[in-house]
Amino acid sequence: MKKASDLFIECLEEEGVEYIFGVPGEENLDFLDSLSRSKKIKLILTRHEQGAGFMAATYGRHTGKTGVCLATLGPGATNFVTAAAYAQLGGMPMMMITGQKPIKKSKQGRFQILDVCSMMSPITKYTHQMASSDNIPSRVREAIRLAEEEKPGAVHIELPEDIADEHTESLPLKRSHSRRPTADVKSIREAVKALENAKSPVLVIGAGANRTMTSRMLLQFIEKTGIPFLTTQLGKGVIDERHPKFLGCAALSAGDFVHRAVEASDCIVNIGHDVIEKPPFFMQRGGPTVIHVSTKTAEVDPVYFPGIEVIGDIANAIWQMKEDIVPNGGWSFDHMLAYRKAEVEHTAPLAADTRFPIFPPHLVQQVRDAMPDDGIICLDNGVYKIWFARGYTAYRPNTVLLDNALATMGAGLPSAMMSAMVYPDRKVMAICGDGGFMMNSQEMETAVRLGLNLTVLILNDSSYGMIRWKQANMGFKDWGLTYGNPDFVKYAESYGAHGHRVTSAAHLKELLAHTRDTPGVHLIDCPVDYSENDQILNIDIKKLSKEL
Repeated sequence: MKKASDLFIECLEEEGVEYIFGVPGEENLDFLDSLSRSKKIKLILTRHEQGAGFMAATYGRHTGKTGVCLATLGPGATNFVTAAAYAQLGGMPMMMITGQKPIKKSKQGRFQILDVCSMMSPITKYTHQMASSDNIPSRVREAIRLAEEEKPGAVHIELPEDIADEHTESLPLKRSHSRRPTADVKSIREAVKALENAKSPVLVIGAGANRTMTSRMLLQFIEKTGIPFLTTQLGKGVIDERHPKFLGCAALSAGDFVHRAVEASDCIVNIGHDVIEKPPFFMQRGGPTVIHVSTKTAEVDPVYFPGIEVIGDIANAIWQMKEDIVPNGGWSFDHMLAYRKAEVEHTAPLAADTRFPIFPPHLVQQVRDAMPDDGIICLDNGVYKIWFARGYTAYRPNTVLLDNALATMGAGLPSAMMSAMVYPDRKVMAICGDGGFMMNSQEMETAVRLGLNLTVLILNDSSYGMIRWKQANMGFKDWGLTYGNPDFVKYAESYGAHGHRVTSAAHLKELLAHTRDTPGVHLIDCPVDYSENDQILNIDIKKLSKEL
């Protein structure tokens, strides 16, 4: 007979779990004691459950394996809600383990007790309260199977105090071996026929293509056919964006150069698309042929109802299409590529603007110049996300971690911390607005304690800049969105990190190089000039692209 909490840890070890992130409470003490004896799993103590959840989700995003996080009952569990939604909408495999009072007898009435499983049910793929220690192996295996299966997401297990203290003869279950099914040959033929009959086909690369690592097959398909491609925000980096057939990233909702290129197409191949990111075109009856290539059938939406669906492993589906297709000598792509050329020409003088406070397009270019090919930038949520999605050239998959699903503030720093842990030899930078940074800034202590090497670049405008941009765009007066900030340099230093403040565009370049090449946790306070956001993003781009 063995203690249930020991068995739970053995089950996680059998699944290959490396870390458990979290803030334990009284109801987790059996579990914590069992974890203390594990030779395979390391506890990463964070300063807030939300930070633990974001780190676990990002572990899942990078590795495809389930990231695990731990919290107590009540307020600890409620602090996981945002991270659960982040993982669920973003397609990141994550398991949350929360404690609970004894379920077989009450000692404290209803103190701190919430129905956590019901709370988690709408925002997870699976939630379960352990009522018997004998079931731990099957419940853990089932939860992790579901977390990792396409589309990946969040799962939750509640381990009550009295169940954790039970004894059982159960043993861990081995992981099963499974492969994604391959797409049906007839659906491949139908998709290829539509492409061969088109005049100006285009590929749209989405989140699913990033998760399932389709880069090699997609590149071969593009090289053989010459069909141009664009990405959604979550599809950035699947193909090196220096490729001559790259049309851009759909960062704005509509009216950008890349949207005009899509409008010029009569056949759109959506690869790994998820309606969590609204499609960069609005479907209409009698519009272009839309081909959905994914592991799952298309979720029908008023703006997305594809005519042809190719369902199965994405890389294999693209390989089958590549083998079958005969490139059409009548295809015309010049007008699409002209939009991309116009976008690059529009951006170049903006990126060269060395004003101070720093101009966003210049900032994006400086960060790109400073980061190596395999460097990872982790964006929090704010208006700068649009500038980076449009202007930052991604060279490899999962080197631009942004959240275009839940689009939550506060995830940038924990996401970068996890990236630095998974890839200790790569350069990592968190890019946060002052608002988003302050939502989980306490994790600076965790980063310093773990001895991580990363740069935290704070874009400081003393306001919630994304909402001010929307406020201006909607014709409302500028009101209710500004605040004060701490001295970020002193704030960083108080945690034992290195603080820096940008004083000019030339100084920004120096600081980015210095923090990249110097070990430790660095924070750069960078004042930004957002005064032209509305003019450039809402007026100039739409006007120029329309004129083309």
